[in-house]
Amino acid sequence: MISRTRLGALILLGLSVSLCRLPAAEPAEILLWPQGAPGSEGKTGPEKVRVTDAGDHVVSSVHQPSITPYLPAAARANGCAVLVIPGGGHSALWMDHEGYNAARLLSEHGTAAFVLKYRLARETNSTYQIATHALADTQRALRLVRSRAAEWHLDPNRLGAMGFSAGGELVWLASSRFELGRPDASDPLDRQSSRPAFLGFIYPGRSGDIQPGTNSPPAFLACAYNDRTDIAEGLAEAYLRFKRAGVPAELHVYGSGGHGFGVRAGNTKPVAQWLTRYEEWLADGGFLTAR
Repeated sequence: MISRTRLGALILLGLSVSLCRLPAAEPAEILLWPQGAPGSEGKTGPEKVRVTDAGDHVVSSVHQPSITPYLPAAARANGCAVLVIPGGGHSALWMDHEGYNAARLLSEHGTAAFVLKYRLARETNSTYQIATHALADTQRALRLVRSRAAEWHLDPNRLGAMGFSAGGELVWLASSRFELGRPDASDPLDRQSSRPAFLGFIYPGRSGDIQPGTNSPPAFLACAYNDRTDIAEGLAEAYLRFKRAGVPAELHVYGSGGHGFGVRAGNTKPVAQWLTRYEEWLADGGFLTAR
């Protein structure tokens, strides 16, 4: 017969084992400006979240931009990091298939990923601007990750940016309007560089604006043949501009997939392999190994 003391100990042991088996909670967001983002003064309304029939979380009314970190297990970490920027036409953010899903897979394979939640310039009645506020959020995110590189065991020289649709537009803006950091800046984050070391354009918006120069970071480009003409043809033309500028680039145009394929569970089409190709490209470029 088991004593009450012994029974209680067994119950507590079983509870501990059960709790250990529970899935880990999603990472917590980190505000880019804990005291409030410049240009968002007086905007205190809550974020809006819409859940689609497919379970996608679509976020709008962003006034406190943030990053959500997905850090790899220490045994798998390779020191590389990617800022993942969801799309949504600058009027919403599709956080799952263009954000969290990609970040989670990258971290499981050893690459740290940070999902950016940025302010939206084309939302109804928005006072924000793409090249001012959304770009500032992107630059601030890159600086924040670099400022904590030692803490997160990252190589600050192997931090890149990858964007989907409207997020791709921000990737280009960040790579072409970067700042190397001001050593005498009063804000410690402003002392960090905002230049991404490599670029990922996944069916990006305004691909015609991608005009690389000889010093542009290397780029990975992916889209589907049956996407909009300005994207499918525009990305092919952007690849040629990288080639002519002498900047390493890799282009994948899949036969089908349309716009917004992202990273979705259950997608068995060839286009679903694009993230594997992206990781191969990172490895081939030496971004997954210490330099």
